[in-house]
Amino acid sequence: MLDIKTIAKTISLIEDNSNQKKTILSKLYAKTGSAHRIGITGPPGAGKSSLINILIQKLRSKNKKVAVICIDPTSPFSGGAILGDRIRMLKHYSDPGVYIRSMASRNASGGLSLASSEASDVLDAHGFDVIIFETLGVGQVEIDVMNEADTVAVVLVPESGDDIQMMKSGLIEIADIYVVNKSDRSGANRLTTTLTNMLETNPNPIENSWDIPVLNTNALSNKGIDNLLDSINEHFRYMKTEGVLAIKTNDRYERQVKSTILARLSHFLWNDKNKTDFLKKELNKDISNRLSPIELVDLILKEEQY
Repeated sequence: MLDIKTIAKTISLIEDNSNQKKTILSKLYAKTGSAHRIGITGPPGAGKSSLINILIQKLRSKNKKVAVICIDPTSPFSGGAILGDRIRMLKHYSDPGVYIRSMASRNASGGLSLASSEASDVLDAHGFDVIIFETLGVGQVEIDVMNEADTVAVVLVPESGDDIQMMKSGLIEIADIYVVNKSDRSGANRLTTTLTNMLETNPNPIENSWDIPVLNTNALSNKGIDNLLDSINEHFRYMKTEGVLAIKTNDRYERQVKSTILARLSHFLWNDKNKTDFLKKELNKDISNRLSPIELVDLILKEEQY
């Protein structure tokens, strides 16, 4: 049985960069690698939370343990997640096989901070079968959802048709599955056709690649959800069979190492009064008398003899 209180406390310690963080993550890492990490992203109002609600129900009916990380915008005042996990998916809180956590984006690219990446490792190590990431909105930063997810479902609504051209350089390119939700609305078939034609015109260049499906769903009436879950599971099997999952896991490992190094260097530099004094000194000068930004960087790093 999952120890939800311990899991929640562990993630909080990691988010807060506790002194125990290194020990925790070091002990848990060898136990990771089993969970299917799913990214659910798309524009506001696409019904992502409603879809996730039903996916949780169906996964739980198969006795799968499910964790959800809701990546929320960061409050500019408190630095915390402003949407709050208790607003959504309330009925699952009494289920011991479900854990839902809101995490602030903390201004991180893609809305997935390093803490979110590490939190998913904690959940994986504690035995969750499925970890679902729900990202905020749609835009360039949300593209980073694919860094954490094995399978990415981009959820659109019929009204998204006008935004397809705008989105081509971003979310459209990261999808493993397209979902046209609220498919009872006018324009759903047109959007499905547009996406299908787009895929035929711009096929995935990878040989023997995954054939990206375009699915119609309606979360309120439960329409198409079984097909969505089947496609998610089929994609996971495909990744295992074709060796794609191993590549994604290694890529995720490399990114986490690099992100951790950058975070530590940033903390080290800007918690040193000498370094901040260098910056304050230049800020107090007229532009004509300041060092250029790159010269100041060289001075700060040279002082540490990097």
